[in-house]
Amino acid sequence: MVRAVGRTGERAAGCTVLHVDMDAFFASVEVRRHPELAGTPVIVGGQGNRGVVTSATYEARRYGVHAAMPTARALRLCPTATVLPGDLALYGEVSRSVMALFRSITPLVEPLSLDEAFLDVSGAGRRLGDAVAIGEYIRARVFDEQGITCSVGVAGTKFVAKLASTSAKPDGLRVVRPAEVMDFLHPLPVGALWGVGAKTEEVLLRLGLRTVGDLAHVPARTLQRAVGAAAGSHLHELAWGRDPRRVVPGEPEKSAGHEETFGTDVDDPVVIHRELLRLAERTAGRLRSGGWLARTVSIKVRFADFATITRSRTLDVPTDVGQELYDTARALFDALGLDRARIRLVGVRAERLVDAGSAPQQLELGAREHGRRDAELAADRAARRFGAGAVRPATLLHRAGDRTGSPDRDRSVPGRREPQAPPARRIP
Repeated sequence: MVRAVGRTGERAAGCTVLHVDMDAFFASVEVRRHPELAGTPVIVGGQGNRGVVTSATYEARRYGVHAAMPTARALRLCPTATVLPGDLALYGEVSRSVMALFRSITPLVEPLSLDEAFLDVSGAGRRLGDAVAIGEYIRARVFDEQGITCSVGVAGTKFVAKLASTSAKPDGLRVVRPAEVMDFLHPLPVGALWGVGAKTEEVLLRLGLRTVGDLAHVPARTLQRAVGAAAGSHLHELAWGRDPRRVVPGEPEKSAGHEETFGTDVDDPVVIHRELLRLAERTAGRLRSGGWLARTVSIKVRFADFATITRSRTLDVPTDVGQELYDTARALFDALGLDRARIRLVGVRAERLVDAGSAPQQLELGAREHGRRDAELAADRAARRFGAGAVRPATLLHRAGDRTGSPDRDRSVPGRREPQAPPARRIP
C-alpha cells in the first residue's frame, strides 16, 4: 500500500519526518513464533474473568476485537481465536533490534513505545535516498530481519506522519506532502486529532464539529471557550496541519552492536565465523568513535525457525579492539556446539560501556609497544579519508562467487548506486 508517485526526490518533497509503527506488534511476534497460526485470529492477553487483550491480529480485529477489551468479550466476538499469554521479554528484544535499525539510519529517533517511533531523516538523504525510499527500506529490513511487518507515514510534521502511518495500515506506506495536508486532514473525524479523547470528542460533536475540516473553520476563541484555552489553541493549530515539534531523540541504551540477516540460511561455521569477525570490527569502530570501552560481549543467534538465543561474557579488562571482541564472540558461538544448524541471523553486541578515558588499562609484561589497537586506529583514519571498508582484515576481502553474508549488497537501496571505497588494504 505505497501511496507515493513521481521520481525520487519529488515523491517526498518537503517531507523529512517518518512515523514507523509495527503492525499488531505483540500478536505478529507470536505468529512468527507459532507459524501454524498465520492467517488465523490470534489474541495476546490475559485469560480468565479479569484477562484483557493487549494485542490482536487483523484476522481477530475483523470481528471487533481490540486492545484493552476484556478477553472474555473478545472470545464471544471471535470464538475461534487462539489466546496466548504474551512474552514481554521477547517483545522487548525485538523492539531493541528494530530501534537499533532506526538508529543505524539516523540518530534522530524518538521512540513512543516498544513498537513505534518518529525518525527525522533529513540527514540521511545522500546515503539512502528521499524519505519515501528510506521508508521502503525500513519496511523491507524489518520484514527481512524480524519476520513482521510495519507501516510508515511520511510527512513534513510529526502529527501528519503519525496519521499517515495509521491510514497505511497494515503493511503499507503513505506519503503526505505539505501541499496535500489539507486534503488529507480535513475529511478525517475530529477524534483523529491528538488530544481529542472521548470527553473532548463528545463536546465537539455536540457543537456539530464532526470532521477536522469542520473544526478548522471554527474561530480559535470558540474552541477555547468550549474545551479550554490551551486545548482549543492546540486543536486549531493541528486542524491546519501546523505542528512545530521536532523529533527529540530518546536516550539509547549504553551498548553498541551490529547484526546481520543472511540472504539464505547458513550452516557453514566458516561463513558464520567470518560474519562474526565483520560485525566485531564494525562494533569496535563504533566504540572507538564514541570513546567507549566494552566490559561485556554478547552474541545473538537466530535460527531458520526464528528461535533466538543470546550468550554473553564479561571481559577481564574493558576493550575497544575488534580482534578481542571477535575472539570472545567466536568462543561464545563455538561453545553452543551447533552441528550444522541452519542459522538466519547472527549479531555481536558490546555492553556495559565505560568511558575510555576513565577505564583502567591492563599492562602486559613483554607486550609489544604497538599492537592490534594501533592497527585498528590506523584503519579508522583510513576509513575517514577513503570511506568505510577501505581497510579490513584479509579474511573479509571479497571472494569470487561468495554471496553469502554480503550485507553491504543486501542493505543497498534498489536503483541507487553506493559510493565505492578504494581497494581494501590488508591488516595482518
